[in-house]
Amino acid sequence: MKLLNIARDTLLKPLQAVTGIVERRNTLPILSNVLLEVDGDRLSLLATDLEIQVATSILVEGKGKSAKQGVTVSARKLLDILRALPDSAQLELEAKEGRLQVSAGKSRFNLQTLPADDFPKLAAFESTQPGITLHQAALRALLNRVQYAMAQQDIRYYLNGLLLETDQTTLKAVATDGHRLAYTSLELPEALDKRESILPRKAVLELSRQLESSESPVTIEFGANQVRFRFGEIELISKVIDGRFPDYTRVIPTHYQDHFQIERTMLGSALQRAAILSNEKFRGVRWVLTANSLRIVCTNNEQEEAEEELEIEYGGAALDIGFNVTYLLDALNNVECDTVVCSLGDANSSVLITHGEDASFRYVVMPMRI
Repeated sequence: MKLLNIARDTLLKPLQAVTGIVERRNTLPILSNVLLEVDGDRLSLLATDLEIQVATSILVEGKGKSAKQGVTVSARKLLDILRALPDSAQLELEAKEGRLQVSAGKSRFNLQTLPADDFPKLAAFESTQPGITLHQAALRALLNRVQYAMAQQDIRYYLNGLLLETDQTTLKAVATDGHRLAYTSLELPEALDKRESILPRKAVLELSRQLESSESPVTIEFGANQVRFRFGEIELISKVIDGRFPDYTRVIPTHYQDHFQIERTMLGSALQRAAILSNEKFRGVRWVLTANSLRIVCTNNEQEEAEEELEIEYGGAALDIGFNVTYLLDALNNVECDTVVCSLGDANSSVLITHGEDASFRYVVMPMRI
């Protein structure tokens, strides 16, 4: 059964769009495959891990109104083959006797297939409220500002993801691993009902990879236990994590009196230099604050010490407080601004880092004993 003739580059882009979620090892072999379906002059590609589903389609020349044909084949192997072929290669795909033959010039590849009818798909998406349409750049920036604070394989499964919350004309994104919390928001063109959905970590990372830094639109739709994102020719549907996200409003300090403003890159560079001599396991760094001075101190088990001193405008109480230096650097490396404001309570309180020019970003890091 001849599936199609297609240029290598024409097939490569949509294949790359769907294979990001495919795991290399699966308990169900078919989950390592991508579903290829040709229906008339349209080729559809779909991949899933049973939690997330990514689909896309492209026009294919010369197929006419032939019957729908489908096959599933190893996503990684097909992708590796396409990447290894010359850019200008013209491909012929033919399915026969449980194999997919990929031909390009004098190259031949025979890949094992599984029936298209056996390929699992998520339940049909049903929207429960009007969708949100944003620029892709805006959603990408929203996710990038907070995603690094998501937990990884935490027993509190609801922390292994990112909270998306609609509240009137505001879309909020929050992530926390219990040691730090990142919050940001953006304004929506029209009001929506209050709604909370926890996106799995893998879906968030895949969206960040696929979204463009452009004004091209992306539509977000909320279902009963799914969220759908549509942008360009791509549709990504993700199940949401069933759980109660912590009340982040209780974590973000509102009463701190002591503040200082500093250039983001200056603080980041000083922390990176000092961190070279930090304890590799605990990654602790001390902030020693006195009048108009911030000393950054790192020590390790070999009794080595690094110290950086920065001049700042600070008239608050003297303070000696410890933090995980990786947590501090994560925020500084992912927020786009010239300056940040650091607000502090006492030696047992968290630090609140905010955007120097945008009040919508807040990042809280709990102190650590050093």
